[in-house]
Amino acid sequence: MTTTAPKLAAFPKAYMQALCRDGSMTLAEWIELATPLGVAGLEWYAGFLEMADEAAWPGFREQVEARGMTIPMLCCSPDFTHPSKAFREAEIAKQMRWIEMIHALGGQYCRVLSGQRRPELSIDEGVALAAESISACLPYAADRGVILILENHYKDDFWQYPEFAQQMEVFCQLVEAIDHPNFGVNYDPSNAFLAGDDPIELLRRVLPRVVTMHASDRSLIEGTLDDLRREENAAEGYAKRLKHGEVGQGLNDYDTIFTLLSGQGFSSWISIEDGVDGIDQLARSVAFLQKKIAEHWPA
Repeated sequence: MTTTAPKLAAFPKAYMQALCRDGSMTLAEWIELATPLGVAGLEWYAGFLEMADEAAWPGFREQVEARGMTIPMLCCSPDFTHPSKAFREAEIAKQMRWIEMIHALGGQYCRVLSGQRRPELSIDEGVALAAESISACLPYAADRGVILILENHYKDDFWQYPEFAQQMEVFCQLVEAIDHPNFGVNYDPSNAFLAGDDPIELLRRVLPRVVTMHASDRSLIEGTLDDLRREENAAEGYAKRLKHGEVGQGLNDYDTIFTLLSGQGFSSWISIEDGVDGIDQLARSVAFLQKKIAEHWPA
């Protein structure tokens, strides 16, 4: 199968505190810093401090496009598993605003999540609540040409509990519960490790539904993957055995991942959500992924 090669985007993983909390970096500074990376796009985040002003949204699109890039994806974190209908309706309203945001920025993909893994919820109840809420947003997204992308996520920074659909079986059940042309999967192989799952097995199961990808990598600080799986099946909190790292230097098998994606005809966006040690690390991750894309999607 001959397929157009996917495009790379970058996410400011190392600068989230500066862009979202203390304001010590402006979005204009991030755009300028990212321009020499040679990527085609910048993944945006709904929680950037400067995004609170809706009047500023078109200006950020102009700044990015003036440097030869686009804003293809928006990262945001709705919580759709709350038992209160009023709470879920408020989250749906937030999601619709984020759909408006990415539409104004000129992008096509807007993340959705399931919500928190609240202990009182059964799997079937949580899947039903999340599917109902995501489905409520889909007509609004379709009207604006936006695709909602469900990520196999770990945990939002502001949540008490991990992602409800963190585990592969639950994630796949939720994906199967939603059938709409404006819905797909944002595949993150590193998050599968955090769930104690095999990222390749997960990819094989959801491959026809994958429309975007997060590229990142994790390395074991100590112990084995079996140790990690035993702990993650029982524990809350971030996996202490794993650390962020440079793409291509960790646990992920990008040759197998890209073989599967290219064989499926994937030609969309791969956003690099790593580079926690700064722009030089992010640049090396870009170079690694560009090389691998050229190998698996030859011109």
